[in-house]
Amino acid sequence: MDSTLTFPAGTPHGTRDVTLAHTRVGAGEPLLLVHGIGHHRQAWEPVTGILAAEREVVAVDLPGCGESPGLPTGLPYDPATLAAVLGAFCTALGWQRPHVAGNSLGGLLALVLGREDLVRSVTALSPAGFWTEAERRYAFGVLAGMRRGARSVPAPLLGRLARTAAGRAALTGTVYARPGRRSPEAVVAETLALARAEGFAETLRAGRGVRFTDDVIGPPVTVAWGSRDRLLLPRQGIRAKRALPHARLIRLPACGHVPMNDDPALVARVILDGTRAVRTQAAQLRVVGQ
Repeated sequence: MDSTLTFPAGTPHGTRDVTLAHTRVGAGEPLLLVHGIGHHRQAWEPVTGILAAEREVVAVDLPGCGESPGLPTGLPYDPATLAAVLGAFCTALGWQRPHVAGNSLGGLLALVLGREDLVRSVTALSPAGFWTEAERRYAFGVLAGMRRGARSVPAPLLGRLARTAAGRAALTGTVYARPGRRSPEAVVAETLALARAEGFAETLRAGRGVRFTDDVIGPPVTVAWGSRDRLLLPRQGIRAKRALPHARLIRLPACGHVPMNDDPALVARVILDGTRAVRTQAAQLRVVGQ
């Protein structure tokens, strides 16, 4: 079910009302899905049905992305603020410590929520924040170029491009290893989402000094990286493992930066296994305590 929710969000910069669009499906333990910069919640559609068979799933549009309006004036688009908004959103949904899975920026935000021990488990798919400065500049340059391209394509041409495999590769080949698998309708929608993302520029600016260097002590963490990620290169996964020594590091063969469409079955299994790790962790603690 698609809907919007307005709620008070306490952030490092004060409490303000924020509105987020989201899709809620399934039943079971709660699972929040968070997309990357300039994307929208529909990026999760290839895996949502699989996940919803075992979990109550909410895919959310981040502030200033998809159908969510931007943040109120005075709130920056930095990770601390966005993570606080997501935490308040979960509270407004009636959730206490849900599982969370995120991609790219969403992966970084999932790790921030895990660091604050606000979630049961974390699955981070190619999370931001494990780059060198040169890698960050490269990724931000690519993203800015994608944004300019998305805003420059006339609507009639966009539709024609999306109907061909070559056109879909030109529009989305940077983030998908197999762009030909994405439907023309989905490619049009996500290109328009990137072009119209109100919070894109401010989110990119806020990310210039971001590095994730803290361990996540509380919930179990899974970090998964596509072997064909052209935006955040797979070697960044090794740095993530060094920063998060207790995390599982998983390689996603033949997957790009946004792996959900490249191999939905594999990505769904990785996420569900990550949520089940909570039970394994609890069982191990019981054994130790005996």
